[in-house]
Order: sequence, then structure tokens, then C-alpha cells
Amino acid sequence: MTIQQQVYLENPVTTEIVRNALISAADEMNASLARSAFSPIIYEMKDCSVCIFNRDVELLGQSAGLPIFLGNIDECIKVTTEMIGGIEYYNDGDVYILNDSYIGGTHLNDVTVFSPIFFNEELVGFTANRAHWLDIGSKDPGYPMDATSIYQEGIRILPTKIYDKGKPIEDVIRLIVSNNRFREAALGDLNAQIAACRTGEKRFKELIIRFGNDRINRCIHDIFKQSEEMDRSVIRSIPDGDYEAEGYLDNDGVKDEPILVKVHVRVEEENITIDLTGSSKQRFGQTNCGYAQTISACRVAFKDLISPFSPVTGGNFRTMNVIAPEGTIFHATEPAPCGWYFTPLGILIDLIIKALSPVMKEKAAAAHYGDSMVVTFAGRDENTNESFLSVEATAGGWGAFHTGDGQSALINHVSGDFKNLPIEVFESKYPIRINQYALRENSGGAGKHRGGLGVVREYEILSDNTSVSLWFERSKTPAWGLFGGHSGAEPDVEIVSEGKAEHLLKVNGKKIKKGDIVIAKTGGGGGFGDPAERSAIDIESDLRNGYITKQWEVL
Repeated sequence: MTIQQQVYLENPVTTEIVRNALISAADEMNASLARSAFSPIIYEMKDCSVCIFNRDVELLGQSAGLPIFLGNIDECIKVTTEMIGGIEYYNDGDVYILNDSYIGGTHLNDVTVFSPIFFNEELVGFTANRAHWLDIGSKDPGYPMDATSIYQEGIRILPTKIYDKGKPIEDVIRLIVSNNRFREAALGDLNAQIAACRTGEKRFKELIIRFGNDRINRCIHDIFKQSEEMDRSVIRSIPDGDYEAEGYLDNDGVKDEPILVKVHVRVEEENITIDLTGSSKQRFGQTNCGYAQTISACRVAFKDLISPFSPVTGGNFRTMNVIAPEGTIFHATEPAPCGWYFTPLGILIDLIIKALSPVMKEKAAAAHYGDSMVVTFAGRDENTNESFLSVEATAGGWGAFHTGDGQSALINHVSGDFKNLPIEVFESKYPIRINQYALRENSGGAGKHRGGLGVVREYEILSDNTSVSLWFERSKTPAWGLFGGHSGAEPDVEIVSEGKAEHLLKVNGKKIKKGDIVIAKTGGGGGFGDPAERSAIDIESDLRNGYITKQWEVL
């Protein structure tokens, strides 16, 4: 049955009003969270996501945020409901918190907070958000780069009630916050997350008052049906068959061994199955994630290819199935550490697109630089005698596509709306000066369409009591090109101390001192098409803008 043959339950004008009202409510939740948070990683860099669900935990509205979060917050609510015995045990005014890596799939710093929505004493939905806490009590400030067990990564919170019928459960909140090096920030961020839930709850109730719950449900039915049919119509256009791709991560941060990521995509009529059998067993180091997060990453790739221009709803992904054998990096079990869960997910998304690129050339893109490329500084500021901790994800180059060059200096796939920390904010908060922040010339892969450029970010240390931790990836499998395009440049980090340079990609808590320089260089995106077909006008423009040099042009 096509979408034109289906019977809709509500008129399309009302449906569109409700659709956009739900998205606007989520946007307001996001604004509330960002404006109330204490930590710059939330209020400046937007390492957070918010969403609204119906009572069946199907997505109604979401704001711009980290797409890798939004695909699995529903699982957190479902697991909590099961643990408490069913939806009848929720009360108006309750708030729950959790961060367990094997439930939510992410690292422990990503804290999920949600609350049920009641209207006329009836459960009508849920409002939820997830935000990165600067610290969660791990063995090192922020989070370590060399943990070998989840018990080294911080306090692990199973679904826990922190508000009961509108009243805070103070002893539980104190227990959670006290396991944090920055307690004031942790409590402030938690209160901001609760406020965001209350904002979404208020807006959803106003919508029900305006239209009535029955009419809202009819609109939601139609929205879901539209989303599902759009997915199905695109999948029907893909030839049935099996499509494969594979690549390697550099290592897990503990053992210097490459990590295989293997993707098998099967298309059968209106259904897609993504099978990750053959990928590496779970690792000794932190490149593992929970199954829910793997599903989320597959949804990101699915959305990129199938219906990138429409909002995500509970009607999407109904024709997608994900297979990830238990005990692998994509379905980790206790006590596997999951601190760098997003590292295998970045290459996974690229590989799904690569696998389908032969039959979806006009929608596929070459690989992007692929990881968050995290630079962390910790120590004590000599001027204030206070501890500090900065955690930065660094932008890089994205892959070119059939009609254009890749984007330069863009955050990686899994991070979505994540922002750079402005230099002015960074230098005002930390005893570090940023001497350079620039595009990295010659880093984009050559092609008819050039890959996007990575960046160079140079830090000068202004305090002796400082350490640096690094997590840079994709040097063994840099961003590949498609259809004759070349790979982008691999990442590099140079630490200069007393005139001597050392090159590292991963390190945990390396001591550095005043005057040392850290130069972080991220990778570029892959090219698309034969480089010989690039137009002279485009080459001249790249030379004039300093994106490439003459030497690169002839490679």
C-alpha cells in the first residue's frame, strides 16, 4: 500500500502544526538546558541532546544535538520501566537518572535524565535529555585514555529515582554528586537537566490542552506513518543484495593492535539488515560500546542515506535490523570499559555508507576524518590555585560527494551539533594560550571533488602543574575516497618541550610544563571521483585560498 492509498486519521494542517509544535518544544528544552548548565562542555559546546516521547516511548520531537545520543535514549526509558515493574509505577513529578554504559551504550560521563508526563492523572509521555558531565569520578580527571575496566571509568548509575512525586530524594542526589571532582558543576548540570525535562513537560501539556489528547494521538499516528513510508519508498529503490566494507581502528589505547570493523548490509525489498558479525571481539581498552549505541550509529548512517531532510520520528527505522554479536566491540559486556565508545562508531557509519555507495552514488559521500580527536588538559592554575579540566573535541575534514567538495573544519559524524569552544572562553577559563587555529593545508583527499580540510590547533601551556591526555584516531585507515578519490591526511599531534618534538596520538595524563607547545592536527576528508577531472577553476581557487600548495596539486 502506498502513502497515497493509506487513510489518515487527522487533517494535514493540524498534523503539521502538531509536528512543528513538538519540535519547538524540544528546541526550548535544549535552550533551557544550555542556559542553565554550569559546565562549558554543555552551555558552550552543546554536548547534549533532548527529546520528547509518547507513552509507548516513541519519538515525537527532538532538537539539534548529538545524533548518536538521540537514537537510544528510548532504550533507557524502556529498561527503567522494566526494572520498576511497569508504567503503572511512575508518578507525576518523578525524575530518573542513569548512565550505565551497557544500557545507554555510551560512556559513564553521558548522564541521562528523564521524567514521565501526566495529564489528568494519565501517563501520556516522557521528556528526556542526555548531557556530558565534565567528571564522573573516574581514576583520572574527566575520563582516562587507558582504562581496562568500567570500574576505572567512574560511578556507574543504574536507573535511579531522584525525584519522587515532585520532591527531591536528597540523599541519593548527594551520593551521585559527591562522586565528582567538580561537585558544584555536577549539581548545577543535574538541575539544568531536570529543568529541561520540566520545560518539555509543560509544553506537551499545553499542546494537549489546545488540541485534546485524542487529536494529538491521531496526528502522531499520521506523522509516524509518513516517516515509515518515506523510508520504505527509498529502500525499495535500492537493488536487493549484499554489500560489504571493512576498515581498521589504530588500537584501543592499551594494546597497540589494529581493530577490525566489518560491515555486511543486506537489502531485501523494503528491509535493511546491518550485520556486524566478524568485527573485533570486545577490547581490553576502551573502544567498546553497548548494543543500544550501535543501533543508534546505524540509525545515523540510515538517516544519512535514506531520508536526510525530514525530522526523525518514531515512525523511522522500522525496516532496519542490526545484528551485533554479544561480546564484540559493538555489544560489550561487563566489565569491558566503554570510555571511547564513539571511536568504532565513527568508522562504522562511514563503512555503511561505503558499502552502499555502488548503488547509492548520488547520496553517498567519501569518508570523513572519523573521530572526536579529543584534547584534554588538567592541572592547577598557578594564578588562582584552583583545579581545572578542559575537554575538547576537535573538528576535521568531511568527505566529498558527487556534486561538491567535502566540508572543512566540521565536527565528526557522531557529534552532530557539538560546537567548538571559542578561544576567548577557553583562554579566560584555563591557563593555556591558543596560538593558532587554522585550516590544515593539503589535508583533504584529492578528487574531482576535494575532501574537506582538517584543522591545526596550537596550545601554549602557561602553568607548570598541567597534564595532557590525547585520543586521536584513524591513522591506519584514514578517510578514504570514493570512485577514484584519494584518502585524506591522517591525524598528528606534536608536543614540543625544550626544543624537542614528540609525536603522539594517544596518551593519558602526560606531564607538561609552562612554555610547552601542543600542536593538534586533525585528518582531512576523502576525495570523490578522479582527481584528473577536477576543474582548473577549482584548483586555482584552492591555491588562492591556501587550501592546497603547488606540491600537493601534482601528487
